[in-house]
Amino acid sequence: MTDRSTADVESPDKLEAMLGPPDPIAIRKQIARIDRHARDFIALSPFLCIGTASADGAADVSPRGDPPGFVQVLDDRTLLIPDRPGNNRTDSMRNILENPNVGLLFFIPGFEDTLRVNGKATIVSDRDLLSASVVNGKAPKVAIRIAVEEVFLHCAKALKRSKLWDPAAQVERKALPSLVRMIMEQVAEAEKPPADAEVAGAEQDLEDHYKTGLY
Repeated sequence: MTDRSTADVESPDKLEAMLGPPDPIAIRKQIARIDRHARDFIALSPFLCIGTASADGAADVSPRGDPPGFVQVLDDRTLLIPDRPGNNRTDSMRNILENPNVGLLFFIPGFEDTLRVNGKATIVSDRDLLSASVVNGKAPKVAIRIAVEEVFLHCAKALKRSKLWDPAAQVERKALPSLVRMIMEQVAEAEKPPADAEVAGAEQDLEDHYKTGLY
């Protein structure tokens, strides 16, 4: 839990005094609609992160991915994000039901620039809207509709510093245990670590689910 009493930067004025004022173009670039450049960016994007918060301010960020252009631009102020089968935690959507404010960050593989969209979200189940999001013959049960309020392109510094798309910077998967093993060890009691056979079975179940349960 963050202890705000230890913070020594407590106001926007102090923050600006330390870091300097924003570049004027960084302010002016923000628009309130999906223009042609934003539309083209979204059409090429197969992946985004959506930030939400509950009514009491508890924050969450969740990934969303699908074939490029999976986010529909319904008009220059409205987006639609299909919801695909998952683990049914529904963290993002539960937050949206309490607090509609959302932030989106769109990525394009190989692009170091990103696109940020902020707005207010609702959850919809209209069959006509969802019919355009059919993949492998399966339509989503619900989608997140975004009423767009702010749109702006974000420069490449973060991705350049991280070398996210640089093949030489890629980390081999074996650097960490499998996802299944890490989760099973996290939820297991300390004195009862999961048996290797149990982990192997769960890993196979996950692989099978990836093959049959993406849509």
